[in-house]
Amino acid sequence: MNRRKFISNAALGAAAFSILPRHVLGGNGFLAPSDRINLGYIGVGKQVGTLLNGLMGLPETMVLAAADVDSTKLNRFIGEANTHNAKKSAHQVEGYKDYRDLLARKDIDAVVIASPDHWHALHVIHSAKAGKDIYCEKPLALTIDEGRAMVNAVRKYKRVLQTGSMQRSYHNFRHAADLIRNGYIGQIKEVNVSVGDPVKECDLPWLDAPAHLDWDFWVGPSLYRGYHPVLSPLIDAPEWAMWRLYHGFGGGYITDWGAHMYDIVQWALDMDHSGPVSFTPPEQANAKEGLYYNYANGVKVTHKAWGKFNAIQFIGTEGKIEVSREFLNSDKSNLPKTIAEKDRKVYYSENHYKDFVDSIKKRSKPICDVEIGHRTATVCNAVNIGYQLQKTIKWDPKKELFDNPFANNLKTRPYRGEWNYLDF
Repeated sequence: MNRRKFISNAALGAAAFSILPRHVLGGNGFLAPSDRINLGYIGVGKQVGTLLNGLMGLPETMVLAAADVDSTKLNRFIGEANTHNAKKSAHQVEGYKDYRDLLARKDIDAVVIASPDHWHALHVIHSAKAGKDIYCEKPLALTIDEGRAMVNAVRKYKRVLQTGSMQRSYHNFRHAADLIRNGYIGQIKEVNVSVGDPVKECDLPWLDAPAHLDWDFWVGPSLYRGYHPVLSPLIDAPEWAMWRLYHGFGGGYITDWGAHMYDIVQWALDMDHSGPVSFTPPEQANAKEGLYYNYANGVKVTHKAWGKFNAIQFIGTEGKIEVSREFLNSDKSNLPKTIAEKDRKVYYSENHYKDFVDSIKKRSKPICDVEIGHRTATVCNAVNIGYQLQKTIKWDPKKELFDNPFANNLKTRPYRGEWNYLDF
């Protein structure tokens, strides 16, 4: 064999070897390091266990790092994440108090944000700027202007963001949305949403923070107030942290459960890139339910306890549908139990975490993209603003402005110290 023919045959052999499937090279179940999605977790309180189990159930994921200002919660999470990692490799998770140290790592592809709501804007914007894809718990934003800034940052840095409104990946809500979009109960006229009370001012006494918690860092960009275990419970406390009820940290149940239920209303009514045009509070001062808002097409959505808790009632010209995580009911007996493929109207996902990972791999928008999460959070925050002002306010969903200057002031909030969510 002459030299030219030898080189040609060798090149062909190398080319043939290079296109072999990875599993042939590494055995069944092999996943090359380049196919891994390396995760960092920011905020590792009670909710993070569900997120860890959901994401680590996917073959592509590995946890590299976590950050939290509570060292006891951080250490427990590291142990749980290492146990999950051991099923895939021997990688050990690194812990940080400052999330910015985690974001500085070049080997982290995506972050999972489960911090309190008052941190979401900074965590998302800084993560996008650091080149990370993002899974962020709902509600996406504590204020309307923060939400728009988060959208702008995610778009600027071309990142994937999945909002943790996982009800969009549940059968009951998907099927309800498809039935409504396909006109099975006629034209929607009214919607009733039961989700609990609006936000309230925090009147908890100020106590000394435990040594394992950096309380000043926990408060972060919000106006300072002293520690109380209701806001950040000890690690073994059975109750959920109730920062979510108080102004400056959360938005009450209007944003907590409302971020789930108002999200489904937006989805079913095909309003994911728009929103209501007016918000009218109840006539009774200091009422905790009764506010309603209207869309431009005349649909009226009322916040009230209509008989089922954390549930939605859609009333159309030809019937009604009631839906929650536990049930999907209708007064029409002939509704189809499945929607034909040709009649499907909404994004189909059965696993919110897999949809996020698939979107990272495809560089596509997930089922609850940043714009969708922002629009739902905007509805929730505007409901709270309506309760606070106690007067009807009009909203322009295109310009994202109220017709009331004080309401527009409430679209944002003051930031404390070094923090600035617009720095991107």
